[in-house]
Amino acid sequence: EVQLVESGGGLVQPGGSLRLSCEASGLTFSDYRMTWVRQAPGKGPEWVSSITRSSVGTTYADSVKGRFTISRDNAKNTLYLQMNSLKPEDTAVYTCATGWGLPAANDYRGRGTQVTVSS
Repeated sequence: EVQLVESGGGLVQPGGSLRLSCEASGLTFSDYRMTWVRQAPGKGPEWVSSITRSSVGTTYADSVKGRFTISRDNAKNTLYLQMNSLKPEDTAVYTCATGWGLPAANDYRGRGTQVTVSS
């Protein structure tokens, strides 16, 4: 069974930082491009960032470019999202998924971790 389990979310003040992790099991992690998406209350899913299988290529939404960094450790089957200079508008449930861009129906995805940016 494929599982993607996110962790690292929480409450942080504006300007603060968090590091999200996504641990994968049940699949050959290095075979998959990986993606982070987020969904704020009352809004649709928003693509955040994607990374290639070997970390050679990364891409970011304009809303997070320069503040967030996606990375992966294929030896640990883990995907990361380092989030700096957090803003209240970054508040959302963050979910990792296989694939590039917004997940398709056949992509695997986790259940998400809540990130709340508030003073």
